[in-house]
Amino acid sequence: MQLSEREGLELWRKSVTASVRSDAPDLTARQQAVLMTIALTPGPHTVRGLAEHLGIAKPAVTRALDALERLDFIRRLPDDTDLRSIFVERTPEGMSYLRAFARLVLAAASGEETGSGKPPRRNSAVA
Repeated sequence: MQLSEREGLELWRKSVTASVRSDAPDLTARQQAVLMTIALTPGPHTVRGLAEHLGIAKPAVTRALDALERLDFIRRLPDDTDLRSIFVERTPEGMSYLRAFARLVLAAASGEETGSGKPPRRNSAVA
């Protein structure tokens, strides 16, 4: 199925609109990109690796990780072989958020009203 630019943007708009109407926390585009990268690409993940993968600065990744960690969507774990390095991994809560968001995208793509499949509400203090 080939979508036009307008159709792609409309799908994105419907998905994001359904998300902001839900009880889910409002993640920035950067936070979503970081979370999806951690969840959908092979690890192990580090700040440096995420910054390189996404083409953004390490401090921007760190700020996104801070917000995602407050929401319990990711966790940081020390590297036992190099105590200077920290690994980042997804949590069940983070995957639950992404699965619910995926359902919103699929519902928008099928033309359904998107109001069900709400991502769970967590601490809404997102930086």
